[in-house]
Amino acid sequence: MTKMQESNVSIGLTKPKSPTNVGAVMRAAGCFRVNAVFYTGTRYDRAAKFSTDTKDANQTIPLTGVENLLDCIPEKAKIVCIELVEGATPLPDYQHPENVIYIFGPEDGTLNQDVINSADAVVYIPTVGSMNLAATVNVVLYDRLSKAEPGHANDALIRQSRDTNNTVKLKRHK
Repeated sequence: MTKMQESNVSIGLTKPKSPTNVGAVMRAAGCFRVNAVFYTGTRYDRAAKFSTDTKDANQTIPLTGVENLLDCIPEKAKIVCIELVEGATPLPDYQHPENVIYIFGPEDGTLNQDVINSADAVVYIPTVGSMNLAATVNVVLYDRLSKAEPGHANDALIRQSRDTNNTVKLKRHK
C-alpha cells in the first residue's frame, strides 16, 4: 500500500453555494480517495440534488452537514485551510500531511478568522483571480496525488477508472 492509500483525507466545505459544486466535490472525493466530506450552512440543504456526482461517490463517502467544521476534525488530522490569505503558502511549495482535513472557504466569502487561526497551514493556489469551489478541490487533491509516493499510477488503475466505452490503447513504439 502506498502512503496515499493509508492516509486519512477529509474535506470541509464552508457554506457551499450550489449543489452542482458539492456534487463535483463529491466526484473529486471519489476519484482521489477522500474518506469524508463535511459542510456547513444551509444553502446546500435547500437544493441537495447530486447533479454532478455522476460516479455516486455519495454512496461510499459520507457527506455530513455540521454546525462548525472545527468540531469534526478527524483524530490526528492536520487542519489545512485553502484560501486566498496574505502570507499563505503557495500550493506548489506545500508538502501535504498524511492525515489531513482540507477546509475550503465559500465562493462568495471567506473562512472565519477562528478557522484560519486553528489551521496548521494556510495554502493558496497562485492563480490570477479566484477559482470555483469544485475546481479548487480538484487542484488541491491532484497536487496531493502528484506529490505522493510513486506506484499509484499504472495500466491497472487506468482499466479500473475509465468508462466502459473506452478501450483505446497506446500503440507501443519499438
